[in-house]
Amino acid sequence: MPRLLIVHHTPSPHTQEMFEAVVSGASDPEIEGVELIRRAALATTASEVLEADGYILGTPANLGYMSGALKHFFDTIYYPCLDSTKGRPFGLYMHGNQGTEGAEKAIESITTGLGWEKAAAPVLVSGPPTKADIERCWELGATVAAQLMP
Repeated sequence: MPRLLIVHHTPSPHTQEMFEAVVSGASDPEIEGVELIRRAALATTASEVLEADGYILGTPANLGYMSGALKHFFDTIYYPCLDSTKGRPFGLYMHGNQGTEGAEKAIESITTGLGWEKAAAPVLVSGPPTKADIERCWELGATVAAQLMP
């Protein structure tokens, strides 16, 4: 059964709300045959990344950069997964209070190095998430999960 790994750092109510919407979309009843794994960024292992078929990354943008937790995740898995995860789909959601551009650029650089394929447009939110932002998070989860359906 294909696996979707959601790697997240969820320290605030805004990122929690976005995370829950992504999970809800990824676990929609119409999506069948995809196992959903949720892991905190600081606890995710290279083995879990190798065992997954696709990924969704979630992070706050802190001072214009991804969270230290997500950076630690990438530092931990990059070389062990470099040659084995090329071509796998991924999605990204991010919350920032003062811009997300630097964080988005850094994540794009790392995922490009890994050879991961963007499965959907990233959901980038500044300030409190609106209803439309939450719907986009739901769609992100559903889109990435649906691409893994057998």
